[in-house]
Amino acid sequence: MNIGDLLTKAARTFPGNPAVVYGERRLDYAEFDGRVNRLAAALYRLGLEPGDTAAVLMHNRPEMLESIFACFKAGCAAVPLNFRLHPRELAYIIDHARAPVVLASDAFAETVAAMRAELPHVRTLVVAGAAGGGALDYEELLAAESDRFDSAPAEPDDTAWLFYTSGTTGLPKGAMLTHRNLLAMTMGFYADMCPGFGTAEVVLHAAPLSHGSGLYALPNVGKAAAHVIPPSPSFDPEQALHDIEDHRVTNLFAAPTMVKRMVDSPAIDERDHGSLKAVVYGGAPMLAEDLRKAMEKLGPCLVQLYGQAESPMTISHLPHGDHVLDGSPEQTRRLSSAGIARTDVEVRIVDAGDRPLPPGETGEIVTRSDLVMKGYWRDEEATAAALRGGWLHTGDLGYLDGQGYLFLMDRSKDLIISGGENIYPREVEEVLVQHPAVGEVAVIGVPDEEWGEAVKAVVVLAPGRGATAGELIDFCRGHLASYKKPRSVDFVDEIPKNNYGKIVKNELREPYWRGRERRVV
Repeated sequence: MNIGDLLTKAARTFPGNPAVVYGERRLDYAEFDGRVNRLAAALYRLGLEPGDTAAVLMHNRPEMLESIFACFKAGCAAVPLNFRLHPRELAYIIDHARAPVVLASDAFAETVAAMRAELPHVRTLVVAGAAGGGALDYEELLAAESDRFDSAPAEPDDTAWLFYTSGTTGLPKGAMLTHRNLLAMTMGFYADMCPGFGTAEVVLHAAPLSHGSGLYALPNVGKAAAHVIPPSPSFDPEQALHDIEDHRVTNLFAAPTMVKRMVDSPAIDERDHGSLKAVVYGGAPMLAEDLRKAMEKLGPCLVQLYGQAESPMTISHLPHGDHVLDGSPEQTRRLSSAGIARTDVEVRIVDAGDRPLPPGETGEIVTRSDLVMKGYWRDEEATAAALRGGWLHTGDLGYLDGQGYLFLMDRSKDLIISGGENIYPREVEEVLVQHPAVGEVAVIGVPDEEWGEAVKAVVVLAPGRGATAGELIDFCRGHLASYKKPRSVDFVDEIPKNNYGKIVKNELREPYWRGRERRVV
């Protein structure tokens, strides 16, 4: 099945359902599907063929959803781009993807035009908004086509979405997500993330459509849900809470930092968010103390996911029923976990030789399922390494308990080895965030002449609170083995994060390791 037919079917059965809300703009499903069909036909007229790629560079807006689904229906691979990337990074991805067509909003028309010399494969730039400089006008393209279009036949392993990783440890790699992958993700959403999901749902796209929110557009389209897209390209917790109340939003995807900002906003007590069925959070760890605060404010609507670009949305999940505030010690402990393997997903913990480890032992998390990517675009070596033995090697460290709950420790590159002892930053972060003066924290390893690495905590103080390094170190001493406590604490105004809300620890480590032969990046 072509994954674009989720829209075809929704429009056929529920043509009058609200499809897209963007400020004053409104589209029902018949109109949404018609515009997607016209764009898919236009892509063919521009010379694209099934199997080609098309880059999409836009802020969250209706045309971005239209572009992604038009690529699906045309049998092309959509390449949604993180609009916050540097032009050099954007140029690399567009060129590496060999995209003949770039679909951009007018905010990025000059950016793409300026890099055309670096994009030998790009034949056409299509601009939504004020086109110029040789670019084609998005609306004029649509106006020239019929709204009747039959989706291209798609094999299960045809690439539908070329998802480029963030590239924090090197050049970005394009994870080839197939129609099979995206359909498995969609059905898993219905089965595990949002049981009882119906045809009167409303999704808020507060996170970028180029990432998790765009992926979760698929199950929402499959049920003819309304898609609310805030006009601002930046996340605004007050606006998000206003939209939730105003549009009776039932579900959304958010990074943990976004959830934390909503919970910390005064608007959380001023706006009605009782319509929420599922706030699906993931993409970065949620510390247990932050999760408890979110549960107190948002109620029984939180669902955690753990996944990667290579296994989209997701590998494991912590369902509604495991979000218990006043439960048994075992239930409380599970709030620190990433939940259980999805219904149709296998998860193992393995050692350096890929041998399975027993419950309680920490190793690399590996997974296999119909969600796992086909491989990396134009990178056979990286594909072979990531998918060796038929399992996706995540690069994440963790362990499974006796009941199958997955506990994430850290990325393997974030592991601190001090005096021969393995120290997992998340253990230290989970303790520090319980201190009332700590608003946000990241723990990293820094050079130490005697021990190789030493533990450093980087802390953002909570508003109106104060603490000394000594106080925080003493606090850890009361909760952790002595060798795990921070040796030092830096206080900062802000911890660096990428566009998806993940803390960028390599930026925190860089000043301490710069110029050394042995580096932790």
